[in-house]
Amino acid sequence: MKDTQIIMLGTGNAGVTRCYNTCFAIRTAENVLLVDAGGGNGILVQLEKAGIAIERIHDMFVTHAHTDHILGAVWVIRMVAQQMQSGKYAGGFRVYGHDKVLQVLDWICRMTLPKKIVQYLGNGIELCEVKDGETFKAGELKLQSFDIGSTKEKQYGFRTTLPNGQSLVCLGDEPYNEKNRPYVEGADWLLCEAFCLYKDRDIFKPYEKHHSTALDAGKLAEELKVKNLLLYHTEDKTLNTRKACCTEEAAQGFSGVVHVPDDLEIIDIIVN
Repeated sequence: MKDTQIIMLGTGNAGVTRCYNTCFAIRTAENVLLVDAGGGNGILVQLEKAGIAIERIHDMFVTHAHTDHILGAVWVIRMVAQQMQSGKYAGGFRVYGHDKVLQVLDWICRMTLPKKIVQYLGNGIELCEVKDGETFKAGELKLQSFDIGSTKEKQYGFRTTLPNGQSLVCLGDEPYNEKNRPYVEGADWLLCEAFCLYKDRDIFKPYEKHHSTALDAGKLAEELKVKNLLLYHTEDKTLNTRKACCTEEAAQGFSGVVHVPDDLEIIDIIVN
């Protein structure tokens, strides 16, 4: 039974030009949860290519306020409001994030969008603050948010239980912090950044950027007894070989299943 899908709308880091910034959707039988939206209106292209209509999206989780995650969210809000205005959007739209995410998003929207769009903020489009450790509903999914402990920018990840009973954890786009072990350990699915291969660390310098390698991610997943490891937030100079090479390198330290999706790749989560 294919009741849930992860749709990788983008897999790249902030500066990529050959793929889109990291963001994805979790699609269930009843709902689409959008997680981040990249750095611009390219999100609209990715959603269109993925066959996800704006009117199907009623929940969005924004991990942090960096440009490559939050600016696309402004475009999603704009398009949702336009659909509401034309009578093509049924129900409300909820954006979840911590206090700074919502402050930044609200300010950008109010300073840059037309009044006819802004009028929907708080009136159909709700900015919903979540706190560290808080549990909340997004459609049929129940999520528990957690502060990833970033030293660069306040950022939240989340853990959720999918309709088939499997657990999924999104770590955001920075390395794992041991304080979050209770949220991550034993997850069926771990979505984790891997900037490059360990063997290419001197070229792409992931550690100076506070990121990990595929080998690091594999070892982490093994330690935390994860079943499926999904890698994203990549550099874009090695896209042609990334899937095979990152899969192989992560598997050196991980006995589970490694997924290294390309942009727009769909991963079916099936009950075994």
